[in-house]
Amino acid sequence: MALFRDIVRRRLEKVARLRAQGIDPYPPRCRRTHTSAQAIQAFLAAGGQEDAVAVVVAGRLTAMRVMGKITFADIQDGAGRLQLFLRYDDLGEERYRFFQEMFDLGDFIEAEGTMMRTRTGEISLRVRDFRMLAKAVYPPPSRWHGLKDVETRYRRRYLDLMMNPEVREIFRTRAALIRAIRTFLDQRGFLEVETPVLQPIYGGASARPFVTYHNELKQQLYLRISFELYLKRLLVGMFERVYEIGRDFRNEGISFKHNPEFTQMECYMAYADYRDMMRLAEEMIAFAADQVLGRRTLTYQGHEIDLSPPWRRIPLRDALLEFAGIDIAQHPTRESLAEAMAARGIEVDPRASRGKLIDDLISKFVEPNLIQPTFVYDYPRDISPLAKARPDDPETVERFEGFIGGMEICNAFTELNDPLDQEQRFLEQGRAREAGDEEAHPLDEDYLDAMRYGMPPNGGLGLGIDRLTMLFTDRRSIREVILFPHLRPRERRLDEAELEELTAAPETGGGQ
Repeated sequence: MALFRDIVRRRLEKVARLRAQGIDPYPPRCRRTHTSAQAIQAFLAAGGQEDAVAVVVAGRLTAMRVMGKITFADIQDGAGRLQLFLRYDDLGEERYRFFQEMFDLGDFIEAEGTMMRTRTGEISLRVRDFRMLAKAVYPPPSRWHGLKDVETRYRRRYLDLMMNPEVREIFRTRAALIRAIRTFLDQRGFLEVETPVLQPIYGGASARPFVTYHNELKQQLYLRISFELYLKRLLVGMFERVYEIGRDFRNEGISFKHNPEFTQMECYMAYADYRDMMRLAEEMIAFAADQVLGRRTLTYQGHEIDLSPPWRRIPLRDALLEFAGIDIAQHPTRESLAEAMAARGIEVDPRASRGKLIDDLISKFVEPNLIQPTFVYDYPRDISPLAKARPDDPETVERFEGFIGGMEICNAFTELNDPLDQEQRFLEQGRAREAGDEEAHPLDEDYLDAMRYGMPPNGGLGLGIDRLTMLFTDRRSIREVILFPHLRPRERRLDEAELEELTAAPETGGGQ
């Protein structure tokens, strides 16, 4: 505890000394002319001629090595690393000593000088002058000992990003993935829109919502669980292709692939059905792989996966027979299916409908086994209240889920556009809610009114951005691909002993 407290005390003393000398340790402006990568590139473009390229760079000090009258220091910026070469003869005694006494690891520095190569051949900046940009009061974690605890990495993501370049790359990949999906949809005539996050009636999925309250309107509101019902209203309003990328919120369990708030893309296309949406989904993900990874193959958790279309397509009945050993067509009632599951030693929720039992079988037996891209299609009607029934089987709807790497990646329907059928589905969901199903879909009269004005036949697709990012970056947990995942609250802040453990070792350089 004494180590951390002593480091902080000395750094605060330096802040006071700087201010006493009329130096602002947190100046409002920076004069940077080049990033680290641009400075190196400019030096190479000049043929490597020493002192021919003058630059001003800025970044965080990540290493300092004092060798008498020469000091080597590394700075890190958003573009990479650059070595600073500080020499007593170039700076003079006062400035050279000032650097050694006032700068510590973690500080942000502005350095001005000319580009050169050291004797070992490393491209560096010969520093002619420098300036403090931001004094770090806390020391950075030890590169070798800090941030071992996964939860600390998530809670203090800024430290995780500071110390781990590979983590920063995850979120660059995520941003590139979203750009690629936007490009794909924009090129196909889809219009990006925004729909309400606060909704008077939640809908579009089976999930419990988060509840809030509008003081001025004296109205209970819900954080949206889906974009679906608002996007489909736009089809009524004569937009034929629409999409939205944004946050959904579901008040449900947390796991390696579930977070209470998550990012989703939903799109709806008039005059399309679920088979059209299958083609759209596989082409979209393959396009994103081309744009982001430069290839359509990837490795996820030790599996080589090929995203090239066409993907495997398998009816849900066949998938359950293959992986769970149960033919749901032979068990048309809830009771019969429950008996078949119990006979195989499968736990049965006594409150679950037949559709819910089938959904449980999918999660436990089908999903983990679908490593290569696969569409499972034709689902029970009672767990798909917004999907259109098959013409030959009113108890089965035209719905599919796409699986990759043992995870559900997307979900799509031939959307129900019959307002009379939709009203009956909502009433059925209401009865399920009265029977204890907290995730049953509520009745939305305004949405029914929109449908009554006429909705074109259409297909809809929901795609999980977080899970697709997990796939593209080979990450097992959704928390790895969300910058600030939801965690259980700490009972208290980190104490000094825990902060000292992050520091792990005495600082080097910086006059300490």
